[in-house]
Amino acid sequence: MTDTAIDQALAKAHQHFTGSNPASLRQFEEQARYMPGANSRSVLFYAPFPLTIAKGEGSALWDADGHRYADFIAEYTAGVYGHSAPEIRDAVFEAMNAGINLTGHNLLEGRLARTICERFPQIEQLRFTNSGTEANLMALTAALHFTGRRKIVVFSGGYHGGVLGFGTKPSPTTVPFDFLVLPYNDARAARAQIDAHGPEIAAILVEPMQGASGCIPGRLDFLQTLRDGAARVGALLVFDEVMTSRLAPHGLANKLGIRSDLTTLGKYIGGGMSFGAFGGRRDVMALFDPRTGPLAHSGTFNNNVMTMAAGYAGLTKLFTPEAAGALAERGDAMRARLNALCEKEGVALQFTGLGSLMNAHFVAGEVLRSEDLAAVDGRLRQLLFFHLLGQGIYASPRGFVVLSLPVSDADIDRFVATIGSFIDEYRPLLAAVG
Repeated sequence: MTDTAIDQALAKAHQHFTGSNPASLRQFEEQARYMPGANSRSVLFYAPFPLTIAKGEGSALWDADGHRYADFIAEYTAGVYGHSAPEIRDAVFEAMNAGINLTGHNLLEGRLARTICERFPQIEQLRFTNSGTEANLMALTAALHFTGRRKIVVFSGGYHGGVLGFGTKPSPTTVPFDFLVLPYNDARAARAQIDAHGPEIAAILVEPMQGASGCIPGRLDFLQTLRDGAARVGALLVFDEVMTSRLAPHGLANKLGIRSDLTTLGKYIGGGMSFGAFGGRRDVMALFDPRTGPLAHSGTFNNNVMTMAAGYAGLTKLFTPEAAGALAERGDAMRARLNALCEKEGVALQFTGLGSLMNAHFVAGEVLRSEDLAAVDGRLRQLLFFHLLGQGIYASPRGFVVLSLPVSDADIDRFVATIGSFIDEYRPLLAAVG
């Protein structure tokens, strides 16, 4: 493998992409006049410029130049229902016809809250927010006040929203809490540090499977160590299930048999609308009871009727517990096919993840934490991304792959075949295994 060969291959891919997408390029250049980098959501940018998506239907997307794609990113897990599901569209129209911006409690929020609490049994009470980021911030705020402590344990590679990101240390935009960053999936280190700092720790915030760092599942012994450690030192265990709640009928934590003190939700549960929620133990959530609690929690659109309607329709008519289990099984089967293909071809490429979420990694050996991916050449991920686009498949530039309900078996077959053609075309650039 040579740097020059990879650079040449990527330059060729960029050239082909630019020539094929003049309308997206024009949109990008016009938008950049008014928005820095034409962008309000960093994850959507990639060089030389991002596609402009014009419309979506079912599991398909069309860009501004008229190209059709099978959608394998699904709004970074928020789009589990696909695009323009009639059940959700009808629910939103019905809510709009009854009036929006009602400036009061409404008829829709209570039923969505009840549905979520019944779906995820560790959540005894909850409050709505506008995003998973807000949900995590409010959960941490609750933990600080409930315990009277200041330190928050987080993990390398963790991502809990735009202002709660961690590599080996907090990112530049992370809020200035007193964080203790520990290695993910290291039960021994977690136990030692929790015991060493126990009287200071308010919360342990963790994803049962890290999403943004590459779909790295948490080991059961590691997560159980966090549960036991939090109980031992009097801290609150906060499971960020913004992504992972979709991976089993009642969330990943429930499948693993670990009950957190607080849980945060977001993404798909809003039915495609802006959504977040945090909840858990009744005694902790009582902090926010306006009749008796000391904490206020505001947000103009927390209980907006469109989200409340879309979320309820999605959870009760489309993404039922049975549907969640079936989608997870399809994802597990797809990932097994992909890994069998990569093993057969003898290349250092694997797909990690659980259920309907997975990530491509150009590395051999077990991936336990983000540090295991430090040596991966990011240009290979870019080559894979543009190869997939060229075959009509829309995934993520970082190798993130997401299944939605309307994705067909034919779509999955095409994705697997395209990984095969990628290996064939770029084999000289890929590291061999064995």
